Amino acid sequence: MKKLYFTITGTKHYHGQAFLKKGMSVRLVKEPDNEYDNEAIKVMMKGLDKIGYVANSPYTTIGESFSAGRLYDKIGKISEGKILYVTADGVLCCITKKKVK
Repeated sequence: MKKLYFTITGTKHYHGQAFLKKGMSVRLVKEPDNEYDNEAIKVMMKGLDKIGYVANSPYTTIGESFSAGRLYDKIGKISEGKILYVTADGVLCCITKKKVK
């Protein structure tokens, strides 16, 4: 499987990002009823609920990571990812499971 990278953004609106570390697991959940973006993908963490969203703008993605719009049709309704880097500009992650049953 070709690696799919994504950026978590909006963490400051939830729990911040100071606690996020390389290797932590996250869950991606499509949110088609989101009032602002019908391709929204929320990012969840066990025990904390929502921690942010997959970035959906070329201005908020890091490096070659996919925006939510580009990632949306490549993953299932629920997918899993892993944190690779935590930076001041966002959190870079990769998909580890495209579909979770």
